[in-house]
Amino acid sequence: MNPNYPVYIISKGRWKSRLTSKSLEEMEVPYFIVIEPQEYKKYESVIDTSKILTLPFSNLEQGSIPARNWVWEHAIKSGTKRHWILDDNINGFYRLNNNLKVQVLTGAIFKAAEDFVDRYENVAIAGFHYFMFASRKTKLPPFNINRRVYSNLLIQNDIPYKWRGRYNEDTDLCLRVLKDGWCTILFFAFLSMKTTTMTMSGGNTDELYKDDGRLKMAESLKKQHPDVTKISYKFGHVQHHVNYEPFKRNKLIRKPNLVIPEEVNNYGMVLKNY
Repeated sequence: MNPNYPVYIISKGRWKSRLTSKSLEEMEVPYFIVIEPQEYKKYESVIDTSKILTLPFSNLEQGSIPARNWVWEHAIKSGTKRHWILDDNINGFYRLNNNLKVQVLTGAIFKAAEDFVDRYENVAIAGFHYFMFASRKTKLPPFNINRRVYSNLLIQNDIPYKWRGRYNEDTDLCLRVLKDGWCTILFFAFLSMKTTTMTMSGGNTDELYKDDGRLKMAESLKKQHPDVTKISYKFGHVQHHVNYEPFKRNKLIRKPNLVIPEEVNNYGMVLKNY
């Protein structure tokens, strides 16, 4: 079982590691990988060319923003309601259930997330939480609403926004939709194993996060959203903190006449030992 909506990976300089691509290949999830033209031959040597989309620009030194907006336009032209956009450093996807975090080898979690989001009229963005932030020994809800969604986003195509800036682009986009009354959904039931920002070469690391990258990230978000952002120093690093309390007033609006089945649907997922 696979997602209804197209899945895009934006990638630069990571044809060797290609963590997200390998994960989706293992799950047999169809996807596009979006790259810059000067790296085509390198990606072509390791990925089926039918999955490669080549950007009409290169080395703009604006981070991933131009590529993200190009993907958004590509998804709109494809005629779909939503699209997935994934970072290229995700080393697997997991299901959290009954206090176990189990690696998923099917695209069913994407389909399940889509079906849940499509129950509502006002969910602009959804996605899976990070593996590291979901403790299996802690009682957690299957999802939270009105939080930042990062690194793997399911975006409604017709919302009146575009990616912008150079840093914390996922946080900025989520805050803009939340401030306008939309909702976001962050799933705990489904997780992504994201490598830590600034620890892996390629991607934004080489262009944006060198030198005082953490400070630039925090200051950029503070400038964009001074009403909900604070900057502090913890454990020897600059940190930014976002106050999501004001968005508790945003409520999910269920589609009229929606019938939700009472029985549990595991989307064909079965726990197996390997």
